[in-house]
Amino acid sequence: MIRAVLLLVLALAPATALAAPEPTLDKVKRSGAIVLGVREASYPLSYLDAAKQSVGYHVDICRRIAEAVKADLGLAALEVRTEAVTSKNRIGKMVEGAIDLECGSTTNNAARQTQVAFAPTTYVASVRIAVKKASHISKLSQLDGKAVVTTAGSTSVQLLKARVQGRDIKVAELFGNDHADSFRMLESDQAAAFVMDDNLLVGLIATSAAPKDYEILPQTLNTEPIAIMLRKGDPAFKALVDRTVKAMMASGEVGRLYTKWFQSPIPPVNIALDFPMSPVLASLIKFPGDDPAEAFRPEE
Repeated sequence: MIRAVLLLVLALAPATALAAPEPTLDKVKRSGAIVLGVREASYPLSYLDAAKQSVGYHVDICRRIAEAVKADLGLAALEVRTEAVTSKNRIGKMVEGAIDLECGSTTNNAARQTQVAFAPTTYVASVRIAVKKASHISKLSQLDGKAVVTTAGSTSVQLLKARVQGRDIKVAELFGNDHADSFRMLESDQAAAFVMDDNLLVGLIATSAAPKDYEILPQTLNTEPIAIMLRKGDPAFKALVDRTVKAMMASGEVGRLYTKWFQSPIPPVNIALDFPMSPVLASLIKFPGDDPAEAFRPEE
């Protein structure tokens, strides 16, 4: 009897173990819809405008990928849905199939590559520190004993501690639920500093009530490739996404979108972030790749 039970368990185990998520293209064709994971305050990659609509650099690229999916599947119509995600839940929602593309501000790193896949890098961020000018903080050592905020699900404070200049300081770590929440902690003096990607800091400061009250310290804690995220182990969809993004790069479309979102007036307050493209990103647009963050470590 025991032997029979064991044989039954062994017979059923492979079927369970080998069960895999439905391929994205099959899922989209069956449902007639593709779901984009979007952010609410990841300026200017993915955020909400005054009408609470999802807009941004990565949202535009994701919508272009959706058009390519529609054409590839020969669909007469394709519903493009959006679902808000956070730093904390974005990977889980991707793995479980709640979203098909994540169009936010996610760093491609080796640890995440064990769970999800990434399109070619479309933005390169520098992790830096925003402070209030009135604090007179100008270097990492001055954060010793102070509260530092970052967004839950990110590794920014750990990066601060990993730098040579930050290894001997002790900070109280605070975590915002999202980037807007983290910035509110800096704004209300709950935190003396906000550690995050430079583009997000610039966008949050520019859209704040008093932009001139803040500054971003010159030190770079890390250089990170930011890319659109998709499910792992889905080669057909990965190939279509890569092909589409690379074609957009080769045609100049990605460059034009960069100018639109980083160097031109953008909603909701029609200000320009005036954020020139970095030489690293310019090179990656010319020679696309999906290398993880570990390949971009800055010198001490």
